[in-house]
Amino acid sequence: MSLIALVFSADDKVVRVLRRVLSELEIGMELCADAESAIHKLTRRRFEAVIVDCADQRTASRVLRSARSAPVNKRAVAVAILGSQAGVAAGGDLGAHFVLHQPLSPERAKTSFRAVRALMKRERRRNARIPVETPVTIQVNEGAGQLRAMTTDLGEGGMAVQLAHRPKNLGTVVIQFPLPGSDEPIQCSVQVAWENPGRQLGLRFVDLAPEIRDRLKTWLETRAPEFDQDDPPAPCKLTDLSLGGCYLETGSPYPLRTRIILSMQVAGARFRAEGVVLVMHPDLGMGVEFTQATEPQRADLERFIHALTSGSVLPEIMVEPEGLETTEAVVPTIMKPSVEDPLLDLFRRRAELTPEAFQSELRKQRIPAPKAASHKASV
Repeated sequence: MSLIALVFSADDKVVRVLRRVLSELEIGMELCADAESAIHKLTRRRFEAVIVDCADQRTASRVLRSARSAPVNKRAVAVAILGSQAGVAAGGDLGAHFVLHQPLSPERAKTSFRAVRALMKRERRRNARIPVETPVTIQVNEGAGQLRAMTTDLGEGGMAVQLAHRPKNLGTVVIQFPLPGSDEPIQCSVQVAWENPGRQLGLRFVDLAPEIRDRLKTWLETRAPEFDQDDPPAPCKLTDLSLGGCYLETGSPYPLRTRIILSMQVAGARFRAEGVVLVMHPDLGMGVEFTQATEPQRADLERFIHALTSGSVLPEIMVEPEGLETTEAVVPTIMKPSVEDPLLDLFRRRAELTPEAFQSELRKQRIPAPKAASHKASV
């Protein structure tokens, strides 16, 4: 199944660059020169990305809002093309995940769209559902009671289940279910994403352990071979590291709130950690906060940081997106570090700093300080 992006632009130069770049990345393009036709298509057809020329910001905002309000495109990756004087924050105000600036060059556009394509694929796979019936046990009242249900579909991001009785105020609960053809059941936490009057619930997986996520992906791939494989992880340069997060230099950073997986290999062993993007500077890099909501995640993170700091040569970090969180979606619970973390504090002050000021503050933190040496490293 090919990836399709809706492009809203009446600028011939912009269209030519996008047509060339998207073609090279094997992304289909549906062009709309006026807002009404773009909105009409967004409400009726699914697109993996929506690319909007913001020459008229009011009209661009209408198009992007229509994508967010249409169920079929609510999770489409949004790209805003802004004038040369507009800041990155302007794209965020419009609801865009990625921002490109005029004049649009094929080289810089292609670099950015590599990250866009990786997220397009990830979001499509994560939200795809395969019809399957398998029994589910839902633990309620902190494990004191149980509900029985049957799945109607299953995907990487969650499942739909049919219940005999409509539950009340489930919140976050633990479920257990077998994968057809597998002997070992899966147990994980979920939250209710939606429900309908027919006693059907949509359950969203919360903080899946890496080994469970891998098992689920492998099983789904055998049932849905028509979906493209995810793009391979992209290399990044690690410049700053603390117990709570890291800064990565890359020409293709992911947008704010993207959940990512960082991996590396050292002496034949592979280490992996998870994080969420708190800072994104186009063409420069991104600041990542490590997620440690579960004990397996904490153990993975400890091994990851130990492998980074114990060797004489820093390995290359590979990064891949796990999913793009919207403001309505579940944000991972992050365990606060037991010591002060200047790097995370800087990430959280990003809104008040220009990219130049941020980089300046980052360089200042790299000066060794006795009290920070135990939990902050610059590389």
